[in-house]
Amino acid sequence: MKLITDLEIKALDISPRECVEWVRESFSMKYEAQLPAKISLHPQGTDFINTMPCLLPGCYNRFGVKVVSRIAGNKPSLHSDLLLYNSKSSELLCLMEANWITQMRTGAVAALTIETLQKTNASVYSFIGLGSTADATMACLQAILPTDRQYTIRLKRYKDQAEHFATQWAKKNYTFVIVDTNEQLLDNCDVLVSAVTEMPDLFCADDTHYPEGILLVPIHTRGFQNCDLFFDHVFADDKGHVEGFKYFSQFKAFNELSEVLLKKVHGRENDKQRILAYNIGLGLHDVLYASKIYARLSS
Repeated sequence: MKLITDLEIKALDISPRECVEWVRESFSMKYEAQLPAKISLHPQGTDFINTMPCLLPGCYNRFGVKVVSRIAGNKPSLHSDLLLYNSKSSELLCLMEANWITQMRTGAVAALTIETLQKTNASVYSFIGLGSTADATMACLQAILPTDRQYTIRLKRYKDQAEHFATQWAKKNYTFVIVDTNEQLLDNCDVLVSAVTEMPDLFCADDTHYPEGILLVPIHTRGFQNCDLFFDHVFADDKGHVEGFKYFSQFKAFNELSEVLLKKVHGRENDKQRILAYNIGLGLHDVLYASKIYARLSS
């Protein structure tokens, strides 16, 4: 059995573009994989420990289980480890640190969702919550968005995070604008990405501030319950992740993102639709990433 650290994974220098393609590949096999619902335990307060198993399709010969926790006060607050097995022999192949995997597959899922569901010629992207998940999302977005267009990136001010984010991701065709209110983030916004881990109140209680054509990507889901009731279409990585939501039965339309990527259903149908994308996180992504990383380190 190998022990694979985050440092070894980072040394592979896996590109953000490849991260997006791995996510695309994993979504394409969702209905062939065995993907039980995650088990979520809550030791105290809003802390959690999630166990996420997945058996990849037979041609991969891989089974894995990731354990991810968020404990308030820890730095970083999120921590992940993954066990990877040969599914034919049940041999334990490796214990892998999975913090890089969790961060990059989350950003890649957000970026792929944006590429798939945003309106035509989208150019204004707003971000709230500018930690490591937002960094991963921006890295993947910049890898896949056309390079011959101009983009405006609005950032919600918080301490010095917005200034640091703008400096880190500066490019000639990206204009960064720092704002102070949620309403300013929404003004003529094409895509809103929320990577805030805790949002006790609604992001914006006035529904009229959400413009036509907006794509809303709440990575950590909180704060957008009012949107469940009036957005035109809701997509998710898995129905089981959202069918317990208070307003699930009142969604105007619902589909899984895999159905869109496999061309089983339409995604966005016009540039006036308001679309909400809930991607809670699939062990499928983690196990496919782990399988590919293990193969590279074993070659």
